[in-house]
Amino acid sequence: MISMINVSYRYSGSKRNSISDFNMELSSGKIVGLLGANGAGKSTLLYLISGLLKPTAGEVNVRGFNPWDRKPAFLNEIFLVPEELDIPSVSLAKFVDAYSPFYPRFSRQTMEEALEHFNLSPDIHLGSLSMGQKKKAFLAFALACHTSVLLMDEPTNGLDIPGKSEFRKAVAQTMDDNRTIIISTHQVRDLEQLLDHVMIMDNKGVLLDDSIEQLQERFVFGVASTLPENGVIWSEGVIGGYAFMKMRTPGEPETDVNLEALFNYTYMKNNAPMA
Repeated sequence: MISMINVSYRYSGSKRNSISDFNMELSSGKIVGLLGANGAGKSTLLYLISGLLKPTAGEVNVRGFNPWDRKPAFLNEIFLVPEELDIPSVSLAKFVDAYSPFYPRFSRQTMEEALEHFNLSPDIHLGSLSMGQKKKAFLAFALACHTSVLLMDEPTNGLDIPGKSEFRKAVAQTMDDNRTIIISTHQVRDLEQLLDHVMIMDNKGVLLDDSIEQLQERFVFGVASTLPENGVIWSEGVIGGYAFMKMRTPGEPETDVNLEALFNYTYMKNNAPMA
């Protein structure tokens, strides 16, 4: 579905690459959490996949297309939700009439169901909405396009607590085996119950690339007043004790994956800079 081979990119005027000799491969049917420190190149990676940036070196392939060619058959199968939105001050109905015909599987029913999740009406005017409400409306449209690839850059920024919960529900309901959703985020706790795959990166490459199922088979995450005696590979002091990550022993119950702990352990293990 998506592959990168020895990809590098440097912004004009910069003295260093945003990403260097980057390699990755993703198959379809996954909701992928893309994690990395500030400056790791997460947004750059999404822009390269969507064809908004051309690699300085290397090859990007998405569904058999070179994204930079910007062919219609590629563009109507990919959608990017940027962190900062700039949408026209028109009614949602006019926005949908203008843009939905480009996406062959656009579903008004899906959009209306997502709007209902976000407690928004289909007859809203985009110019009268708060920034958080605009993001909800745009997310509803993005999900309704049913593109094979959906990219989201910090989608929960600006959402209230109920909105974050409804976002998870809306994404889960529109997911299928033919779709790849990549969510770049710092808000890891907003997404822990949504993801089925995690990719942690720095600007030199992928540090971790595993399914949630594989991570649960290998590791145990928890919080305790005292640390376990054996197998602890990462820990951090918290109120009342320690958050920890340890190797899972045979027969030990599975736990939910603590993405913050996993991220900190991965960066520590790879001696990657945190900023």
